[in-house]
Amino acid sequence: MAKKTKPLARPQTTRSAKPTPRRGEEPQVGEPPPRIARIAKGKKPVYFSDPAIDKLLWMTMTLMEELSVTRDRLDTVERLLESRRVLRRRDIESYVPRGAAERERSARRAAYVDRMMRAVEAELEEIAGTRRDAGAEDPVAAVSS
Repeated sequence: MAKKTKPLARPQTTRSAKPTPRRGEEPQVGEPPPRIARIAKGKKPVYFSDPAIDKLLWMTMTLMEELSVTRDRLDTVERLLESRRVLRRRDIESYVPRGAAERERSARRAAYVDRMMRAVEAELEEIAGTRRDAGAEDPVAAVSS
């Protein structure tokens, strides 16, 4: 006599009432933006035979990404400020930071350069076989020597 088996249960999925926006579409008002993973999984792709060129490509692409996002955000802020008659774009162009604003910009700029030079720093540490202190040496000077 053959055993009766139960059919496999299908996994239950919850569907939201509103469909998620497709690429290029704006999310509905009140909905959080889609979450994007910030850490890549798997091996890094290799595009060139020289790993130094791949690192330079990575640095350039990171810079392009940062600059593109910054330009979009700046454009948004400028348009909103001008449309609400808070300030004019020429006020932004003529602004000179002083005091705390100047120090904050300097610190942000230094952190940005450190992030951009991370691949070069790792390479130098690997070559030297030591861990270097952050900011101990100018990374640009180390690369050019």
